[in-house]
Amino acid sequence: MESSITFRFPEIAVTESSERIPESPNSLASSSDEMLIVQIGEGSREALAVLFTRYARLVRGTAYRVLRDAAEADDLLQDVFVLIQRLCTNFDASKGSARFWILQMTYRRAISRRRYLTSRHFYEKLDVTDLPEELGDGESHVERLDNAIDGELRAAALREVFNSLSENQQKTLRLFFVEGCTFDEIAAKLGQSKGNIKHHYFRGLERLRKHVFSGKPAAERAV
Repeated sequence: MESSITFRFPEIAVTESSERIPESPNSLASSSDEMLIVQIGEGSREALAVLFTRYARLVRGTAYRVLRDAAEADDLLQDVFVLIQRLCTNFDASKGSARFWILQMTYRRAISRRRYLTSRHFYEKLDVTDLPEELGDGESHVERLDNAIDGELRAAALREVFNSLSENQQKTLRLFFVEGCTFDEIAAKLGQSKGNIKHHYFRGLERLRKHVFSGKPAAERAV
């Protein structure tokens, strides 16, 4: 039987100002994740509470997938939101959505905690019903999980870049790569000139290429 969970919101130092009018919870509820992070950076407890409501279940579920322990997942949930409050001014929306930033932070913290627990032989104390999933070298299991998460994060980031393309670029790339259409066929389907289709194709592909090779050494990009 699961015990009840009490979430502890991190304390936030709020600078008092007679000119600053606190936003009401109702107005914040309709704010984007990115706007909430800005508000958190300005010391808004209400914004942190709204973001917590939106992401607590997802963060805890992600933490549990990695840690395989309910109490550890609960603790990591608290840690992540303390980090969000502390690091929110470092968030850069041009590099990805707030959702991706939060999930990336959750994965990294969970992997770090998993390594620590493994080094302390925490998983050797698991119930026998959990053994089939946990058998084998603990460190190699963590490394495999880390690699899988890296792949998942890269795929998620690539999807975000793709979704940021224009509608014409997305349609053109889908028709070309998924359905195998030629430029002439795509032009007919979209009711545009072949020249426009080529423009959508190359512009969209260039944005994806920059993302795929971003951060890689020049020698590696040249391959």
